[in-house]
Amino acid sequence: MKIKSYEKTIMGALGIEMGEVGADRVVATMPVHEATHQPFGLLHGGASVVLAESVASVGTWNLIDQENEIAVGLEINANHIRGKQEGTVTAIGTPLHKGRTTMVWDIKIMDEEEKLICVSRCTVAIAPKKR
Repeated sequence: MKIKSYEKTIMGALGIEMGEVGADRVVATMPVHEATHQPFGLLHGGASVVLAESVASVGTWNLIDQENEIAVGLEINANHIRGKQEGTVTAIGTPLHKGRTTMVWDIKIMDEEEKLICVSRCTVAIAPKKR
């Protein structure tokens, strides 16, 4: 399976940009604007969840045998702490568990002043690629 460019996925549609991708930390940003708003002009909780799962999935993918395995979201939860109307949010993901068949990530989404916007936990499954 060939990985798609981010621009051709929901990450591109929402303006998510991956920054740091390491074994113990993944960082990504997302603009807060019309494409990421809910109807009342605030950051949509679903957009925050997409950002969180993207961080966890890319982080897991970075740690697996990419020739023979894939990483897919298995479960995610999110607590939306405060609203945001404009600007940029930054997601910082750290692995809580690096297993053979699953990884669990803690993701904190913060604003430019490092105020917590959303906290999420995502479990990513590791599966063999179908040939």
